[in-house]
Amino acid sequence: MYPHKDISKTWYVLVNPVAGFARGLEDLPLITKLIRENEIPYELVFSQHKHHVTELTVQAVNDGYRHIMVIGGDGTLHEVVNGLFIQQAVKPSEVTIGVVAVGTGNDWIRMFGLPKNYSEAIRAIKEGYTFLQDVGEVHYEQSQYSQVRYMANVSGVGFDPSVTKIYEHYKAQGKRGKHLYAQGFVKSFMRYKSTGVKVWIDDELVHNNLLFSAAIGIGKYNGGGTQQLPLAVADDGLFDITLIRPMYWWQIIFRLRRLFNGDIYSIGHVKHYRGRNLRIESTPDILVEVDGELLGNTPLKFNMLEKAVRVIVNKDFLQK
Repeated sequence: MYPHKDISKTWYVLVNPVAGFARGLEDLPLITKLIRENEIPYELVFSQHKHHVTELTVQAVNDGYRHIMVIGGDGTLHEVVNGLFIQQAVKPSEVTIGVVAVGTGNDWIRMFGLPKNYSEAIRAIKEGYTFLQDVGEVHYEQSQYSQVRYMANVSGVGFDPSVTKIYEHYKAQGKRGKHLYAQGFVKSFMRYKSTGVKVWIDDELVHNNLLFSAAIGIGKYNGGGTQQLPLAVADDGLFDITLIRPMYWWQIIFRLRRLFNGDIYSIGHVKHYRGRNLRIESTPDILVEVDGELLGNTPLKFNMLEKAVRVIVNKDFLQK
């Protein structure tokens, strides 16, 4: 640690010890060695329970930290972003976020060309190339109460959160492994029933029919590398929205490759939209997940917050 450094220039390093099936904790000696070798002043802090990262972020900003490094996955980053919108000391964009990805999905880093390799990820933080990305303000229902959460990457409605629910159940049972999400996908697909859904984009009703799934995003990737939103631009002030109408299993199997190669919109059952505001209602209510975190259910509202948080990116991303 560097106790005599200017706190506003010191990186507040938040470690999620359970991210990536505890990979971050196992690899922490290597990660901190690389931080020291890059002469990055830092303070190391561990989260201890769900939502603790959000609490620690608020505390860090109130204490004067203006640089936060995430040693975790998409869920840890999600909690940091939400902490930035809870604190009142500065505008969220006045705090810089860097990510060393140790999660299971790591979908957010794919958007910005950030490497999984620890040495290269920390070098990117040292180089300090930043980007102001959009953030989604998501209103949802939970236990019949209206809630709000902030989205850094992608939200899924309908089928996607049903997969997340099964995946979280597997993890709660102590199961481990990258195959769990695929296993949850298959199990959920066999069970999930499309529902009647209404979707308004910028107050225009664009869908009023059965819907299998919806993805709403700032970024391109979710679900461990699928490109449900391949045309998304992270600072254009618009949500990208993908609506998928009901499909049979054989229609999915023969088009599965298109979910990963950016060609999803060539599938006839899939529609692409863009907009600043979005409303979704369903009968019966359906689930929503935000940045891979299972939250609540419909009705939903998404509001765009343009260029709202500052993040470290790969310098090549800025040159595209």
